[in-house]
Amino acid sequence: MNCNRNDTALVVIDPQNDVLSEKGISWSLVGESVKENNTVENLDRLFITAKEHKFPVFISPHYLFPFDQAWQFGGLVEHSMLDDREFFRPSALTVEGFVNSGADWLERYKPYIEDGETIVVSPHKVWGPQTNDLVLQLRKRRINKVILAGMLANLCVESHLRELLEQGFEVAVVKDATAAPRHPTIGDGYQAAVINYGFLANAVLTTDEAVEMMGS
Repeated sequence: MNCNRNDTALVVIDPQNDVLSEKGISWSLVGESVKENNTVENLDRLFITAKEHKFPVFISPHYLFPFDQAWQFGGLVEHSMLDDREFFRPSALTVEGFVNSGADWLERYKPYIEDGETIVVSPHKVWGPQTNDLVLQLRKRRINKVILAGMLANLCVESHLRELLEQGFEVAVVKDATAAPRHPTIGDGYQAAVINYGFLANAVLTTDEAVEMMGS
């Protein structure tokens, strides 16, 4: 997969405190995977490289609002997110209570995300971009290739990968700029995701390889 700044974007999913901070709601499930992959540091490197080489950067965030608590059914992790108020914001119409909350960006990423150039699309509600405007925003900029990273590997990242492929994009996943939960009975979500990336993605890269590709 070849890329250049005119047709390729870095898309980062859920670079938020609840899944990347040691104080986050999900840290007990994802923390070991985050540390083993150096996920926080590798995402930082991707942001820096994309900004230095003028690649467009998109954020696909996960927000849950009080009205989402009325959902009548869902899977295990959906219920867990709602019960624990993961990615929770008190209102869709204000950012009151957002700063430094679990839904806020990890502090070290704020200079990249809040630079006035990064495109923060509307929130996805379960896992994939079918419920937000990521595809529209990419299409309107004539972007047809995506370098994909963020959280969580087997849930939102894999769901974004599958939908973007179905929509006709070329997608490279950066396998060490993500991480996943390790559940005591369900298993290791990261291993499941990486296997599927190999079957599905146009390329599966390390951060070193993605940085080199953007810089070449």
